[in-house]
Amino acid sequence: MFILFGLIIISLLVASGFLIAFLWAVNNGQFEDDYTPSVRMLFDDESNAENSPTKELTEEINSTSKK
Repeated sequence: MFILFGLIIISLLVASGFLIAFLWAVNNGQFEDDYTPSVRMLFDDESNAENSPTKELTEEINSTSKK
């Protein structure tokens, strides 16, 4: 019986720890932007677009086809 009470106390401590961590995250703004992460992969990164191998390959194909 003592083990059962011990396990209940430990589970309540763990659950309260998760609750405190969740409330801390909410108060620090971790869940404010829920739209951008879902569409982030649809946007091109400007810094990578300039140095991408696809751009270089496209320019090379265009220059050889004009000859």
